[in-house]
Amino acid sequence: MALPNLPYTIDAAAVQNLQSFCAERQLRHFVLVCDQNTYPALGSKVEAALRSQGLDVITANLGENVIADERSIVRTLLAADAQERVYLAVGSGTLTDIARFCSFKARTSFISLPTAASVDGYFSTGAPLVIGGLKQTYYTHAPLAVFADLPTLCAAPSLLTGAGFGDMVAKYLSLADWKLGHLLWDERYDPEIAERVAQAAAGCAAAAEAIGRREPEAIRALMEGLIDSGLCMLAFGNSYPASGAEHHISHFWEMLLLNQGRPPIYHGLKVAAASVLTAGWYADLRQVGRVVAAQRIACTTWPGSDSVRRKRSEEIQAAFGPAAGEVLAQQQPFMAVNPFQLMMLKQRIMERWDEVEAIAASVPAPEVLAGWLQAAGCPSDAASLGFSPEEAAQGLALGQYVRPRFTIAKLRQILG
Repeated sequence: MALPNLPYTIDAAAVQNLQSFCAERQLRHFVLVCDQNTYPALGSKVEAALRSQGLDVITANLGENVIADERSIVRTLLAADAQERVYLAVGSGTLTDIARFCSFKARTSFISLPTAASVDGYFSTGAPLVIGGLKQTYYTHAPLAVFADLPTLCAAPSLLTGAGFGDMVAKYLSLADWKLGHLLWDERYDPEIAERVAQAAAGCAAAAEAIGRREPEAIRALMEGLIDSGLCMLAFGNSYPASGAEHHISHFWEMLLLNQGRPPIYHGLKVAAASVLTAGWYADLRQVGRVVAAQRIACTTWPGSDSVRRKRSEEIQAAFGPAAGEVLAQQQPFMAVNPFQLMMLKQRIMERWDEVEAIAASVPAPEVLAGWLQAAGCPSDAASLGFSPEEAAQGLALGQYVRPRFTIAKLRQILG
């Protein structure tokens, strides 16, 4: 599957590139979406440059600790007027998702000006938003273009760059889960896109130390990898190529922080910590072997008796609160598996066990993954992010219910 040919640049001339692009497209009216950090980093330059050309710019500065939720969306929409405007997302993932969603609902378009190499969603059509306390991805549209200012990327806070690196090396887990879901649950899959994402992840892993030193060419390579990942998601039509159990755990932790009124943590940092944990799951899987797998699968009753399902439903209701109904509805294909379906799934797993083992072998050992993360300046464990052992365990147990996907988390249940 060919990737979309959408314009982007990663250099020291992002503002000039934006001006030229807008002149070519005859774009004259804008809403600049930023926060208290990204406005001085790049937003003020963008605003001044466009206004110097006589262009009409409304600036929506959302302040500090911005979350992509109902409040931020309404504030952004209220900043606009009746004039049709292109939204300019000056920031990283959260601000880009807010501008993406608002521009889609306003039936206009948006342009992304990243201020950090921190996420892979710049070219994505999905906007992960927290609505009603539940982290959900809403499919909207891709930007007209992405103009990344390399000096701004290099000057970004180290944890933001670490988050981008964490999001990229987590693709080893995302791709393994995607293959598992295709192999065992018939989820849609594209080998060419999978290979493209794998190459991007490997390139970033090889540059871990240089990224940690914030070398400009290494930061450029990281940004290229993040954009490539986003284009792969855009080409495939959803986040499957770049999001697996590690992302689901991260989303659960994000909702936990939000519900407890705690400060948000960068998406890629949570993904990185979760990826080390799920890499441990794959390491465990590599030790199982066909004989033990057959014994365990013969004994499993997944998803369990009616009483077990009721208990699981109660756990989901306690964990997800008002969003539990939607979570349970999404999980019905798994929770309603009948004895015949389970028998067929067990048979498929054993028939394809060699392929399962090959998928497990493609995942780096958790200590290798942790080493890459540390070299790039990214925390590699949940405790360093402020999560207690109980909260980390909650994420591992309940993260799988955030998305209706078949991942290593589901296979672990079947294997007991």
